[in-house]
Amino acid sequence: MMAAQRIDRSAYRPRGKLLHDEPMSRHTSWRVGGPADCLFNPADREDLVEYLRHLDSGDPVTWVGLGSNLLVRDGGIRGTVIVTHKCLDGIALKGERGIYVEAGVPGAKIARFSVRNNLLGAEFFAGIPGTLGGALAMNAGAFGGETWGVVESVETVDRRGRIRRRPPEDFAVAYRSVTVPAGEWFLAAKLVLQPGDGEAGGGKIREMLARRARTQPIQIPNAGSVFRNPAGDHAARLIEHCGLKGRCHGGACVSERHANFIVNRGGATAGDIEALIQRIEQEVRQRHGVALRREVHIVGERA
Repeated sequence: MMAAQRIDRSAYRPRGKLLHDEPMSRHTSWRVGGPADCLFNPADREDLVEYLRHLDSGDPVTWVGLGSNLLVRDGGIRGTVIVTHKCLDGIALKGERGIYVEAGVPGAKIARFSVRNNLLGAEFFAGIPGTLGGALAMNAGAFGGETWGVVESVETVDRRGRIRRRPPEDFAVAYRSVTVPAGEWFLAAKLVLQPGDGEAGGGKIREMLARRARTQPIQIPNAGSVFRNPAGDHAARLIEHCGLKGRCHGGACVSERHANFIVNRGGATAGDIEALIQRIEQEVRQRHGVALRREVHIVGERA
């Protein structure tokens, strides 16, 4: 594939950080991934819109928040990677029951902000290790809650920098799946919650985080759940039943703590992780007749 067309700096200078050949291992929670042709971290929304307007029409665009739920192959990503974390980071009250959240806000911040303002229903975001943009794109969930269950409206942007406000009805939303209008990406959302006891909500968040620490390998580089749960079952149970807990390929291993997590024990490559994913899929299919569906997104080119 042809490399990205680089922005002509003589004609346009973004205010944010624009890097070339940037290793994606610095921007993913697995700590693996080859270089992005261009990586852009906008200064703010206006800077992002202007960048998109100047981008070549054939240049591929990949959006990244905290880099969780994402495997970037060792050959890297052609085109432009836009990193929203620490850029689209606005969060504010909107009316009596709403909060306005930009796409780069981490889930944990959404949960804390809500209970501090005595609004309940967003506590589950504390268990989502990514940003709102990623949560919207895949209908992320945790502890029984799902992102689109609290969405009243969203804002999107297209590659020409045009911003639209859309209702949930414009999207096909399912379990860990969202169909977005072609050529649009999430900028922000208005979430609608329920007034309640913020102190009790804070206690619920602490319980969720303690449970997460007990059951997930949060201290070792990982990307969250690798597979979606099949209907009426759990991917972790199927994987564990195949005897795959602790199974490794290079530096990538199935977590001993939670079988639906793959951890980077040190020195893993994206190729190691992808090979282990494929082996899990093969063994679960052979042993249980179940075709696991990936929750993690795999992007980029093989080395």
